[in-house]
Amino acid sequence: MKAHLLYVEDDASLGYVTRDNLELQGYQVTHFEDGKSVLKAIDNHQFDLCILDVMLPGVDGFTIAEEIRKYDTQVPIIFLTAKSLKEDKIKGLKLGGDDYITKPFSIEELILKIEVFLRRRTIVAPSQATNYRLGTYEFDYKNLELNNNGDSNTLTQREADLLRLFLEQPNQVIKRSNILEKLWGEDDYFLGRSLDVFISRLRKYLKNDESLKIENIHGVGFRLKM
Repeated sequence: MKAHLLYVEDDASLGYVTRDNLELQGYQVTHFEDGKSVLKAIDNHQFDLCILDVMLPGVDGFTIAEEIRKYDTQVPIIFLTAKSLKEDKIKGLKLGGDDYITKPFSIEELILKIEVFLRRRTIVAPSQATNYRLGTYEFDYKNLELNNNGDSNTLTQREADLLRLFLEQPNQVIKRSNILEKLWGEDDYFLGRSLDVFISRLRKYLKNDESLKIENIHGVGFRLKM
C-alpha cells in the first residue's frame, strides 16, 4: 500500500499537476489550497509525509507544521516555497521541517525526496519487541503479563495491544482515530467508548508507579508519560 501524503498548495494549476503526478506514482494524496482548511482536517487523518507550501493565504505552512508537530513528532515534513532566503530555511527546519524545496522544482526531485524520507521512516519503524520495561513494571507482550515487584496481572489481548502501542511511542500524543484504526480497524463512535474503557483499565494496572501516566489530550488522543 502506497503512502498517504498531505499536500498543501494554493496555486490551483501547480497543485493539480503535482497531485496528478504523485497519484500516478501510486500515492494517496490529500490536497488543500489553504491553511485554515488543513487545520480543521489534520485531526481526522493520518499522513505518512507532509508537503507544505510556505506562502499560503490566512495560515502559512510554518504554522501548519507547528500544529502537526504538537501531536506527531516523526512524520516527515517537506516545505515548498518561492523564497530562497537562508533565514526562511532555518526557520522551517527549527519548526520541525525535514527538508526544503525552492520553486520552481521538478516533479522528479520531489518524488525522489519523498521516497528517501519514506524509506528512512520504514528503517526506523518501531521494532516488534515483546518485552518492555516501563518504570517499575515489566511487560511481557507475548504472554500478556504485566509484572510489578512480584505482583502480576494477565492482560487481555486488546489491553496488551494498546499498551504496546503506547510503549512504541512513549511521551508522544497518539490520535484517538489512529488507535481505533490500528487496533479495531475503524474509527467509530461506539468503539471510541470501548477505547475509553481500556484506557481506564491500563491506568489501574499502572497506578503503583506515579511516574507513569496516561494523559488524555482533549479532542486529540492520549499520551503515555514515562
